[in-house]
Amino acid sequence: MKYRRIRFVFASAWFVFALILSARSAMTERWDRFVGDFLDHYFALNPDFAVFQGKHEYDGILPDWSEAGIQNKVAWLEASRTTALAYKDVDLDAAARFERDYLVAQIRRDLFWLKTADLPHRSPYFYADALDPDIYLSRPYAPLATRLQAFLKYSRAVPAALAQIKENLRGPQTKALLNITRRSIGGLADFYELDVPQVFDPELRGPVKDEFVRTNAAATKAVREFTAWLGEREKTASTDFAYGPEKFRLMLQETEGVDLTLAELEEVGRKDLARNRQAIEAACALFAPGVPLREAVARAMAHKPEGGVVPYARLQLKKLEQFVRERNLVTVPGTEQALVAEAPAYRRWNFAYINIPGPYEKGLPSIYYVAPPDPAWSTEKQRAYIPGVGNLQSTSVHEVWPGHFLQFLHANRASSRIGRVFVGYSYAEGWAHYAEEMVFEAGLDDHSPEMVIGQLMKALLRDVRFLSAIGLHTQGMTVAESEKMFRDEAFSDEGTAEQQANRGTFDPAYLNYTLGKLMIRKLRADWTSTRGGQTAWREFHDAFLSFGGPPVPLVRRAMLGDGDHGSLF
Repeated sequence: MKYRRIRFVFASAWFVFALILSARSAMTERWDRFVGDFLDHYFALNPDFAVFQGKHEYDGILPDWSEAGIQNKVAWLEASRTTALAYKDVDLDAAARFERDYLVAQIRRDLFWLKTADLPHRSPYFYADALDPDIYLSRPYAPLATRLQAFLKYSRAVPAALAQIKENLRGPQTKALLNITRRSIGGLADFYELDVPQVFDPELRGPVKDEFVRTNAAATKAVREFTAWLGEREKTASTDFAYGPEKFRLMLQETEGVDLTLAELEEVGRKDLARNRQAIEAACALFAPGVPLREAVARAMAHKPEGGVVPYARLQLKKLEQFVRERNLVTVPGTEQALVAEAPAYRRWNFAYINIPGPYEKGLPSIYYVAPPDPAWSTEKQRAYIPGVGNLQSTSVHEVWPGHFLQFLHANRASSRIGRVFVGYSYAEGWAHYAEEMVFEAGLDDHSPEMVIGQLMKALLRDVRFLSAIGLHTQGMTVAESEKMFRDEAFSDEGTAEQQANRGTFDPAYLNYTLGKLMIRKLRADWTSTRGGQTAWREFHDAFLSFGGPPVPLVRRAMLGDGDHGSLF
């Protein structure tokens, strides 16, 4: 009888366990349906984002930027967060629990920028990416005739969209913000007139051409009027750009999951600046023995790319891809290519960026854009702006191999749909900046001092961004003081220092390059310490990139498992 009772108790326990597993499986399925519904609604509210992800049923549609549209988006995000948090740990399997936390983190990020920072009402630049039609011109996702129809739909929507933006912008904006918006959104007028007709010329015949001429002219006119309106506002521009200490800390908590005091944060940045300053001094001593530091840096930067930046960058990409593959640093999924082109005029406010197809595209190339100097600058200032070959190579690492391009090859294949679609600022820029240093640690160019100086110039620039963001937004630093720090600490030329200091006024989160890099380096050290050190780098990189792009602290908890996860830095 005792034996039978034991069997009965065991069977009953197993039955209860099976019921729990069944209930958890059912809740996980419900969660999966919720994720699908969330993405569908998110794409509908953010059609420009949907198109960039490869959801071309939204081609040509711009967001509803009316006040009612913005408030509807906020209310939906808040309701979605409540629904997501209703799924408890016990209800979900491990993958679904992580995805829930990832989705909630994305909602927190969106709500911070929409509500707390109030960008729709305070920042005209908030609208710039959505208004950029480059995807219809440069991404060959469909025949040219199909993309022309998408552009026509887009151009018809531009005048109304610009009218909504005017209604939204309240109070004075800062001079730097208005200036960069006039260059970006305002630059679209010349882009419409000069570039767009050339791209679509093979399809501009008969009635289609007539419609194109009408809609393109109307969009051009609306942009020029909007630019003039911004110019008038610039005359009374505010100098009050600072977020303030409380909002700045909240930005890091809500958008990146990082909770540090400002003093702790500044210490992190100053330590990395000192580390990189010591490293560049050592590299310069090898590159130009006995030569003062600033002169040695100038000599390295004076070695300009022969034949122009674009063709030289193409050669660099071939070398970098070969290095990544031969050293087996990280898995290279897929066969997609990265091309190089000169940046259009309206996107030249920063030296380089890359346009990468989204997860719903298949087999399309990415385009790595580099910007020539501003022709309005003096000849000396223009030449100084062109990077040295070492500096350009680190930019190519950052944007392509093994930076953003390779990173998004992984993100586009993440197991989680949330991971495929949402890639955060410090995760993306942290990885790309981390890659710049990692390839030299792995032996790129046999540690050539000249090329190492190029990499360290990028690192110092990001360190100064880190400290400028804190200074500009929490310590009363002026733009002129930020410019001086870029020149003194990062050896920046006049044009770059001016660009970077101004960017800090409207992009307080540009400290995320260094913030993300340092969190990744610390996670690598902790994760590989029990797995063979550098011999486990490939395994670490593949594991890290498999998540898509959540806040790095979330990845840290997932990769290190239960228990004490240690410090982020």
